[in-house]
Amino acid sequence: MKDTIKIILAGPRGRMGREAVDLIHREPHFELVACLDRMNEGKQLSEVEGFPAINAPIYKDPLTCFTEVKADVLIDLTTPEIGKIHTKLAVEHGIRPVVGTTGFTEEELEALTELADEKKVGVIIAPNFAVGAILMMKFAQMAAKHFQDVEIMELHHDRKLDAPSGTAIKTAELLSKTREPKRQGHPEEEEVINGARGAETKDGIRIHSVRLPGLVAHQEVLFGGEGQSLSIRHDSYNRASFMSGVKLAVETVINLDVLVYGLENIIE
Repeated sequence: MKDTIKIILAGPRGRMGREAVDLIHREPHFELVACLDRMNEGKQLSEVEGFPAINAPIYKDPLTCFTEVKADVLIDLTTPEIGKIHTKLAVEHGIRPVVGTTGFTEEELEALTELADEKKVGVIIAPNFAVGAILMMKFAQMAAKHFQDVEIMELHHDRKLDAPSGTAIKTAELLSKTREPKRQGHPEEEEVINGARGAETKDGIRIHSVRLPGLVAHQEVLFGGEGQSLSIRHDSYNRASFMSGVKLAVETVINLDVLVYGLENIIE
C-alpha cells in the first residue's frame, strides 16, 4: 500500500459523500485532492459550509478534473447515470475507481472489465460497503445449498432511485451459484394485484422492495423448508456503517489491475 493515497471524491454533499469526507479527513494515509460536484465549482471544499478545513478544489467537469489533478483513486458515491460516466473516464486516465453506485448492467460491467484489463487499472464496484451486509450475503449463499425456497426482502429510504437494490440483485446472483433453479409458490397462484409477489429472477428467486422514510439500508433473506424457516438479516442504521468497507476498498484497489464487482471478493 502506498504511504499516501490521493483521492478524488465525487458527490461530497450527499449523505454518503459527507461520511466519506470525514473518513478521508481522519485517515492519515488518505489525502483528498479534489471533489466532483455539480455545485460550488471553483471553490475549495473548505469554503463550503459544513465541511472541514480541507483545501481540495471542486470541479464540475470530470474530464477537466481527471486531466488537471494527480490522483490515485476516485471514490464515486453519486447516481448510477453519473457514476458510470465517472468510472469509465477515471479508468481511461489511470485513476482507480471505488464505486458505490449501483445499476450497472452485465454489458456495462463487461465493457468496464475489458477497459480495466486494457489499461491495467484496478476498479472496485460494490453494491454495498457495509461489512455486515457482505457477511449476510455470504451466509445466505451457504444456506442456499440446503434451502431451495428463498425470498429476499430489501428495505431502503424513499430517496433511493433503483429497485431492487444492487445488494438484493447481488444476493440473488450469489444464491444462484449454490441453489438449483426453482419456480416458487403454488403453480396456479395468481397475483390479484400486479406485483404482489415481487420481482422474479430467471432462477425463480423473489425480490421484494420497500421504500419508506426513516429507513437507511436493510435486507432480510428468508428461507423456508419442511417444518422450519431461516432468516438472515442485516441492518444499517446510519451511513457511517459503510465507511469501513470504503476504507478497505480504497486500500485494496490501489494494488489491483482488474475490475472486482462486490466487496465479498476482497473481504477475508
